[in-house]
Amino acid sequence: MPTALRVSDAASLGLHAAALLAANSGRRITAAQMAGEMGASQAHLSKVLQRMKGAGLVDSGRGPTGGFCLAQPPSNVTLLDVYCAVEGNLTLSSCLLPRPMCDGESCILGNVMGTVNQELRNRLEHTTLAQLADVFRPQAKEHRAPDQSNSAKKGVTP
Repeated sequence: MPTALRVSDAASLGLHAAALLAANSGRRITAAQMAGEMGASQAHLSKVLQRMKGAGLVDSGRGPTGGFCLAQPPSNVTLLDVYCAVEGNLTLSSCLLPRPMCDGESCILGNVMGTVNQELRNRLEHTTLAQLADVFRPQAKEHRAPDQSNSAKKGVTP
């Protein structure tokens, strides 16, 4: 469905993966588990997670207990941090075109683009992952390590 505001697939994957990791704080989740939950390509998500790792937002581990987790407390990471890790700096523009056609004094859309871009930046800058963790919290239970869920089913406390 067409929308006026466009966010790349990579940025969207990064933002959603970060919220999912925040909901599962303290646990590692594999790229395959995240991709399955988000209905996304595991290969694309893995590339996005590697960008986030390079920016110091996530840690990863290999092996049977491997996967991804946040490298910082969710309250210390904003959506702008995630966006910039995936896409680079968010540049604000007041024009839809790559090269503005208006003289800057008058635009066919008025200042609507400048206002929308600034509001988006403010929202990303002032929203932390901790604030979004509840979006995925119900699913967080499904990401327990297999030995923990088996123990829980048997009534054994790990």
